[in-house]
Amino acid sequence: MSGKKVLIIDDDPHIREILEDYIKFEGFSVIAAEDTEKGYRILKKQSVDILILDIMLPDENGWEFCQRIRPEFDLPIIFLSAKDEAADKITGLELGADDYISKPFSPREVVARIKAVLRRYQKNTEKPGQLQFGDLLINKEEHYIKYQGDFIELTPKEFSLLWHLAQNPKKVFRRENLLKAVWGYDYFGDARTVDTHIKSLRKKLGDAAAAIETVWGVGYKFEAEKLEDK
Repeated sequence: MSGKKVLIIDDDPHIREILEDYIKFEGFSVIAAEDTEKGYRILKKQSVDILILDIMLPDENGWEFCQRIRPEFDLPIIFLSAKDEAADKITGLELGADDYISKPFSPREVVARIKAVLRRYQKNTEKPGQLQFGDLLINKEEHYIKYQGDFIELTPKEFSLLWHLAQNPKKVFRRENLLKAVWGYDYFGDARTVDTHIKSLRKKLGDAAAAIETVWGVGYKFEAEKLEDK
């Protein structure tokens, strides 16, 4: 991953300096900005591989900035935040962030998260119609699932549900959003339909089902690390 470019947006010069030193030591190229407007100008002018984004910023918060740039720039985003509440993490991941790190943090942890997110991102953009996490292979083009070399038979809705979750690792999806994405905007069924399909999907996936996590009171998310560690 040497040569990958990391953009840090954080208004704390001490944090920017520490992160720059550690990330550069690992062979990455680093650019830093103290606010979102400067960060946005950098994104417009340069090719950036991953964004490290603080939430509490002077001009607009990181959540707003994430929403603003998502339609325009396709790159992984890791949030940094002094807020350690579960609700704040869920908000960040729902907005499309790829990871969330609470302050205070270890710079080594940030570097490790950057590498993990870039590995997932690179793997899943090499073949747009195929996703692979450890021994789990999801092939959308040919519509099949393999885990540890064995094919797994899924219904069309189960397949679509898994694909939607796996395309966005760590992003938390509310049941209502999954209904709209998988069953369509004109579907008027109960949100419990999602729970029923998740239950069936987990049963068929066996050990790989560990990647589908329940976020209590909200919905579900896909944790790729649960498969990569196996």
